[in-house]
Formats: sequence, structure tokens, C-alpha cells
Amino acid sequence: MKAAIAAIYACILLCVLLVAIFSSLLLFYQPGVSAETSSSLSASLQYRDVPYASLSPAQKLDIYMPAIGKGPWPVVIWIHGGCWAGGDKSLATDSDSNLSMKKHVLSLIERGYAVVSINYRLTGEAKFPAQIHDVKAAIRWVRANAGRYGFDADRIGVWGSSAGGHLAALAGTSGDVDELENLSLGNPKESSRVQAVVDYYGPAGLGERVEHAIESDAGLSPDALPLLRALIGTDNLKEGLDTVKALDPVTYISPDDPPFFIAHGTNDSVVPAGQSVEFYKKLRKVIGPHNVELLIFDGAGHGDAAFMREAVSADNLARLYAFLDKNLKPRTFYA
Repeated sequence: MKAAIAAIYACILLCVLLVAIFSSLLLFYQPGVSAETSSSLSASLQYRDVPYASLSPAQKLDIYMPAIGKGPWPVVIWIHGGCWAGGDKSLATDSDSNLSMKKHVLSLIERGYAVVSINYRLTGEAKFPAQIHDVKAAIRWVRANAGRYGFDADRIGVWGSSAGGHLAALAGTSGDVDELENLSLGNPKESSRVQAVVDYYGPAGLGERVEHAIESDAGLSPDALPLLRALIGTDNLKEGLDTVKALDPVTYISPDDPPFFIAHGTNDSVVPAGQSVEFYKKLRKVIGPHNVELLIFDGAGHGDAAFMREAVSADNLARLYAFLDKNLKPRTFYA
């Protein structure tokens, strides 16, 4: 058990380092579209910095639409990563880092999807559940504004990586769960349910892991757990255990959850791949094996290029897009 706790410490400390590096890069980074994709993205980026709520300046989104044809379009909501403490919606297209969604955004709009990239309140501004409140508010906003923007309100998926993968998974398993809704953020009559989830190496099962660590009576230094402490708003994990369970996607698994596509790398030292494997197994038992897919990248680390760039094989891309088409497009789109 002590070894397991040490592993958790190491993972979170590495995540802190990644956030620090990432945040320093953002200080010198000015958003802009690369020359490689400027024409395609200029044609598809219809709306930038659209507010989906008014409580915080962070509550904004960008909308990318297919340049040809007409809607209503199925929607993929992209949720950026960054350990809940960093990152930005501009990573959808503006950066060439491994965290960029650019390749996938171009593929999605070419395949007839609208892509909505969202920002949400980070831990420097607000504690959990503010992050999932914002994600759900964005989902409700998309549904409420479907007619105006040409969205298909009945076909909304979420996709995220790392912390964004966690929030995508949590949105998937906790659709319309009252405890995780803040209807005062807007569009209270709309549902926050989604029809598909793509979870790239997001943490899951933290409630059970932290509970076991507490029961072992092992020392849990708050300095070794800065991100979890920042997210739950307390140095004491025993006091914050209920919050840890509340932020765990596993807590809310139910038979009416949407289909999931989970991807993880075997060399992930930030979020061990075993978390996704266990999450996958628990989902299979409840929603059925036909509704859950697991893709393991041998040798890939956290945020590896294999997830976002061309290094991913054509077969794996075909599998991913087939999942989205099956669950988000009317049958006439892919029959």
C-alpha cells in the first residue's frame, strides 16, 4: 500500500511540473492559427470567445463549423487538459504541442461535425465542483442554442484529455445528477446529458484509491498532493474524501450512461493506465460491452504524440471515428 501511495505522490508531483512548464509557455504564447491549417480553420472557425455563462471570464467557448453542407450538425465538445490548473480552449487548434487537438478538429469538421472548444474555471480560481459545473453549463448552452448555430441538440458528445478526459468522463456518467449541476449558470431547462464520451487518459477511480490510502494509516503529506488539494479545497484528505468521491466518474456509473471510448498509454507516469482499464471494466459490467471501447497504446506516455498527431495509426483513427459516427450521427450518415 505504501508503494501505491508513493506512486500516487510521484504521479501528482510530475503533473505539477508539467503544469508549471505549460503555464510558463503560455506566458509567451499568443494564440494564432498555424500556416499549415489556416485556410481550413479560417473557413470553419465561426465564433470565438462566446460566453456560455456570466459568472467568470473563463466561461467562454469557440465554435468550429463544417465549411460546406448544412446542419443540423452533431457536436463534439472538446475539454482541454492541464491538471485542472492550466490549459486553454485554444489548444483545440492553435498549438503544435502534443496536447493540441488540431488534427482531430480538422478531421471532425471534414466529417460533418461541429466542434465546440470550451474553457472552464481552473483551480486557481475555484474549487471542485466548479469545473464540472462549467462543463455541464456549456453542454446546456449548446443544447439551448442549437437552432441558432445549427447544432443537433440530440447528438452531443464530449471529448477530453487528461484533466479534460476526467471531466468528459464525469459529464458522461453524471448526466443530470443534481449534485453536480449549477443551474444558475444558465439554461436550467436543458439537459446536461451527452450521447458519447471520448476519454483520453483521464484519471478515474480516485475515490477508492484515496479511501484505501487513508485506511492504511500511511502518511499523506499535503505538499505531495498539491493538485488534488487545490481541486478539493482542503489539505486533509480524510476531510475531503466525500469531495474526492464526488469528482470520481466511477461514483455515478449507471445503466443509462452513454457509450464510452477510452484511450490510454502503457507508459503513462502521470495517470497509470490501470485506472482506465479498471474504469473500462466497471463500465462494461453496467452499460454492456457493446457500449465501451478501450484502446491501449503500447509504450505511449501521458500526452504522447500518438494520441493527437499523425503518429496514430489509420486503423485506430478509423476505430475512433467509427465510434463517433455510430453514436452521434443519424444512421443515414454512415449506413
